[in-house]
Amino acid sequence: MRPSPTAVRYASVLLAGTLAATGLTLSPAAARPAPAAADAHVAGIDFVDIEGDGGTTLKANVALPDGASADSAHTYPLIVLPTSWGLPQIEYLAQAKKLADTGYVVVSYNSRGFWQSGGEIEVGGPEDIADASRVIDWALAHTPADEDRVGMGGVSYGAGISLLAAGHDPRIKAVTALSGWADLIGSIYSGRTQHLQAAGLLGGAGELTGRPSPELRRILADFLASNLDKEDEMIAWGEKRSPATYLDRINDNGAAIMLGNAWNDSIFPPNQYADFYEKLDGPKRLEFRPGDHATPEATGLLGLPNDTWSHAHDWFDRYLKGERNGIDTEPPVQLKSRSTGAYEGYESWKEVPSGKRTVSLGEKKELHTGKDSGANGGTMFLSGLLDQFLKLPPVVSMPLLPRSRAAVWETERYAEATPVRGTTKLHTTVTSTAESGTFYAHLYDVGPLGTGKLITHAPHTFHDRTPGEPFAVDLDLFSTAYDVPKGHKLAVVVDTVDPLYAEYNPDGARLDFTSPAGDPSRVTVPTGTPEG
Repeated sequence: MRPSPTAVRYASVLLAGTLAATGLTLSPAAARPAPAAADAHVAGIDFVDIEGDGGTTLKANVALPDGASADSAHTYPLIVLPTSWGLPQIEYLAQAKKLADTGYVVVSYNSRGFWQSGGEIEVGGPEDIADASRVIDWALAHTPADEDRVGMGGVSYGAGISLLAAGHDPRIKAVTALSGWADLIGSIYSGRTQHLQAAGLLGGAGELTGRPSPELRRILADFLASNLDKEDEMIAWGEKRSPATYLDRINDNGAAIMLGNAWNDSIFPPNQYADFYEKLDGPKRLEFRPGDHATPEATGLLGLPNDTWSHAHDWFDRYLKGERNGIDTEPPVQLKSRSTGAYEGYESWKEVPSGKRTVSLGEKKELHTGKDSGANGGTMFLSGLLDQFLKLPPVVSMPLLPRSRAAVWETERYAEATPVRGTTKLHTTVTSTAESGTFYAHLYDVGPLGTGKLITHAPHTFHDRTPGEPFAVDLDLFSTAYDVPKGHKLAVVVDTVDPLYAEYNPDGARLDFTSPAGDPSRVTVPTGTPEG
């Protein structure tokens, strides 16, 4: 079932009102579902149909520089922008117009299976990768695009498709992948734990705005139902759609790749991007900022000033136009602190933490599972937005946390401010009364009144363990940049319920956390002084 014309019109009109304030005007033709003919026009933007893989129609729009035409003798660098999950083809109109005004041919297309594009949602499958190449073919044949200066980019789903395409089409010379994924399994199944709110949102949005393929519906049903019999199949499906799987091809093709993400991204956490970045061989840049999924880029999609998009433009200018604008001479890893809002530059992700603090988990703790302690990762989107704009992460009262439901370890108060930078690591020994179970680890900044502000967290699930037999667990919490004020302390909290995630704790199960003398339990917190 295709989305109704009313739904398409409603989304178009919503964005039209905002674009009007940025100098773009949606004509009546653009407020309707995009026609097949190329005469639909929005302030210099033509709406067209492009034949994708297997003859599938992709709804697209094209922005050209002033004075450019399909038969122009002068050629321009090309940028291709696949749309985000669930968003219509007008998503990038503001940015397409800005890029065209500075001398780019820009083609944005609605990813297959969504809105009025044909086909079914394949989640970055082979058809989506082939579509990207077909769009490049079309642009080279129908616009004054330069075949030697091709770039791709986008937000979220568009970012993932762009990275995948860079591993399959050597014509792509530059990529800006914003709020995307490099490892799909590491994103929504980290710690072997389903990210339920993220998967539910993606599945629901896909049903509302597109046509999920039968394979996607089956995979998602098994995923949400925690069907462990299908775990290997689900992992193989995700690996096939992960840019990290094609790392060697991406490196061989040599595209200059800029990655950007939010610290609190509740769909694609930052760790998987950082791991991928370190393995890239070509020109590369990594930026992390406060916010949740796609929120750092959102104002730029409305045409408003936005440093994420400004840096993306600079990246294309450097690697598609050859401009010496300095973006390649800055430290390539740029971190924006959640606390100060200031950028910090590092020469590599490995160099981000220059020191560490260790929180000892020496005292044995017993947890009765399945009961909410009040400590959790927050609410999808809402918590990240509050942290981004108000510097208000999820909070708990540390003295009021019920110790039967939450294991708590605290440090002494620090005599100086402590910058947390990078990935906090937990090592502990667990004994379970059941063969499967789940727990969630949190790191808090605790003020003088006992109020704990969430710094980071992560889930962990285990299966096939012998009840009563201890086993070691190593868990990377989600990477972050946060400043603990002078006079505050750190607290580690472990519990067994979090609405963001699935959990496998049977009724009446108990988890014991111990610290053997030969293998002490601890949390290692990366701290350091920014460089550059």
